[in-house]
Amino acid sequence: MLKQARGSSGRVALIISLSFGLLWEVGVRVFNVPVYLLPAPSRVLVVLAENTGLYAQASLITLSEALLGLLLGVLAGALLASLLTLHPGLEGGVMTLAILVKSTPLVAIAPLLTLWFGFGVLPKVMITALMTFFPVLVNILSGLNHTDAALVDLFHSWNASQREQFFHLRVPSALPYLFAALKISAPLALIGAVVAEWTGASGGLGRTMWLAYTNLNLPYLFAAIFVLAAAGVIIYRGLDWAERRAVFWLAESVI
Repeated sequence: MLKQARGSSGRVALIISLSFGLLWEVGVRVFNVPVYLLPAPSRVLVVLAENTGLYAQASLITLSEALLGLLLGVLAGALLASLLTLHPGLEGGVMTLAILVKSTPLVAIAPLLTLWFGFGVLPKVMITALMTFFPVLVNILSGLNHTDAALVDLFHSWNASQREQFFHLRVPSALPYLFAALKISAPLALIGAVVAEWTGASGGLGRTMWLAYTNLNLPYLFAAIFVLAAAGVIIYRGLDWAERRAVFWLAESVI
């Protein structure tokens, strides 16, 4: 039953996507929209087909930066959330600093990091990590602190240590929150990598988009957008698949 529901959801998503693309195609052709304002999807797909190598190489660069930054942001957020759970007295000060970092526009930070660390991979990874760090911290901290009160009492009756409660009760309880954070942070990682590439890079989808924009070559620009959107969907679906297998009791509770 659950598999049928997911299959139906996938078909609905495909139908909506194809319908949107068809309406876009028809609208561009009926109203004779200039290609430098809005290219038709068919034109964008032709550009992708003719420049497969270019976009594959650019995608590899951007995805590498995004995934490295996401990994760094997840590790930092998870470690800090664990520290705040074990030492709750630190939460007020640390969360204030985290909110200050989150509130700072990364578009303003990206050029500084490029100036300080050069045009290599490091500033892109740092920007991506900064963009993904806060959602991971908030979600995992919430998961670690929202455990079943009955289970907490049970562990106390067993005289379980704080360390045992943390690893055997709080961490498993926080796993769904971790996947929720990943589903939010993974698309943000792609955005962070692209924004960082705009400030200076020798390759990547952000660099390709910037060059296309400066030359008013919108088919090339939209081709990069299509690739980014497809990458975001694939990553999200992959996380959804992993969640169903890691947090198996969620699927069982729905049936």
